Amino acid sequence: MQKLSQSPTDPAFVQDPYSFYEKARAAGDFFWWNDYAMACAVSHKMVHAVLRDRRMGRECPPELAPAIPPHLKPFFDVEAHSMLELEPPRHTRLRALVLRAFTSRTIAALAPDIRVLCHALIDAFPEGPFDLLTSYAQLVPVIVISRLLGVPEDRADDLVRWSNAMVAMYQARRTPETEAAAIAATEEFVAFMRSYIAKRRKTPGDDLISTLIAAREDGQRLSEDELITTCILLLNAGHEATVHTLGNGTKTLLEQGVRTITEATVEEVIRFDPPLHMFTRWVYEDLELGGHRFKRGDQIACLLAAGNRDPAAYAAPARFDPERKGPQNTSFGGGIHFCVGAPLARLELSVALQVLFERCPDLGLAETPEYADVYHFHGLKRLMVRTAANRQV
Repeated sequence: MQKLSQSPTDPAFVQDPYSFYEKARAAGDFFWWNDYAMACAVSHKMVHAVLRDRRMGRECPPELAPAIPPHLKPFFDVEAHSMLELEPPRHTRLRALVLRAFTSRTIAALAPDIRVLCHALIDAFPEGPFDLLTSYAQLVPVIVISRLLGVPEDRADDLVRWSNAMVAMYQARRTPETEAAAIAATEEFVAFMRSYIAKRRKTPGDDLISTLIAAREDGQRLSEDELITTCILLLNAGHEATVHTLGNGTKTLLEQGVRTITEATVEEVIRFDPPLHMFTRWVYEDLELGGHRFKRGDQIACLLAAGNRDPAAYAAPARFDPERKGPQNTSFGGGIHFCVGAPLARLELSVALQVLFERCPDLGLAETPEYADVYHFHGLKRLMVRTAANRQV
């Protein structure tokens, strides 16, 4: 297996990780990333295979579970109940309960309200150059997921702050300061959700939290801790990835001069410059993949964005093609951990981009965008744009 070194916080890599992925993919389906001390699946075929192979999973083998430092315990106490980090049977039960409340009919019914929200946010765009991330891309997903869950949307600023602090725990640039901020955010978030769930137990509403409280799977309801973690996961995941996708996608569309938003355009936005680049799996039994042997306790990183740029899967993969056809992209993961919020993310992207370019046909970049140092996420520092004062109505 070819061994390569590349700091994930190197400024050149932060701005363009795809050149490194090309170099890594040239050696085959796998390479060894020295900086992570981990084998990485880099081809579309192998990323797809690892994500779906049940001989691997998200949950650490118990005999290899690391001791959690006391100062990080609040954060990992929450993570311990996350279906994103669990395997069957707990994962099966939690996901089934969420899917029961997160139905396609529920998601589809949100479209008119999302359109109204997008129009309202565009009405409030400031004069002169402004940051589209803070004025639009951040607000659409956090308000939508807040309304879906039944959380007061006037707490959106807190939700964004808590979410940003918590997901920073998974970034390569993590520091003791990052950890302290994440713990503070976790404790505030848990306290907020615990109090709000208590209110909903007394006075249920027509929202996801109330549905989750009442939902049962094989006679079992979500425990209080499972309920809190699930709501935090849905709020964090339902916000963080969509913000980056909407920002990255708008940047690409502006650079490419694309203004017509179709279903194929949205899929190409998701493929071309996705918000999450790495998703890891634990190996549960000795196995062979792509001519390489792995043993129980090894970890394999699926480089989702690298799979999306594989020329074996997509013709001219570094070119943005709004009419592209091809295999399913890897941006939402795969297997039993395929993103539960994928239908909502697609709907938000479709409506938000359609309304944005309908209302602001002259939207343009006010400065060259730069990516933030947030790997293994991938998103912009800001997206400064300008548009005419007389926006279309």
